[in-house]
Amino acid sequence: MSVVLDRRTALLPGRFEFLMGLYAENYHRLTRLFAPQKLAVGDYVSDVDDGLPVHMVVQECHPYTLELELTYGFVDTQTGLRAPSAQLRMYTDAHVAEALHCHPGRHLWQVLGPFPPAHTVFQHRLQMNGFLARWLEYLGEQGHSSGTLEPALKK
Repeated sequence: MSVVLDRRTALLPGRFEFLMGLYAENYHRLTRLFAPQKLAVGDYVSDVDDGLPVHMVVQECHPYTLELELTYGFVDTQTGLRAPSAQLRMYTDAHVAEALHCHPGRHLWQVLGPFPPAHTVFQHRLQMNGFLARWLEYLGEQGHSSGTLEPALKK
């Protein structure tokens, strides 16, 4: 039998490698879309006249990381917060971006409980970052870009 058939797993990326690849794709999509690494701390809005303005809040800038929130401009009636919402961390040196959580005002431990199994945490990270990849792709298709991104007006 050939080596390829004996090592079927060599043909497919492992789950961890797949997640890291997703982080890298999200970084490049986010960079091409909004170039947040070039922005100052603050609230920005991208409006392409589709009735769904996108808000991006650059919360913190450090030498190699950015903390961001990406959300639409409408409010969830149950939580009173903008939704959907994704809390993001970009690592500019490693060229990866991960969705830390996608639940407004909630951290991972609040969603999964205090001591979730590693498999559960991994699956949740995979779902969040898969959602982020599809959302960023959709935003690009709708015409959102760094050219449509402007500082939000203070209310």
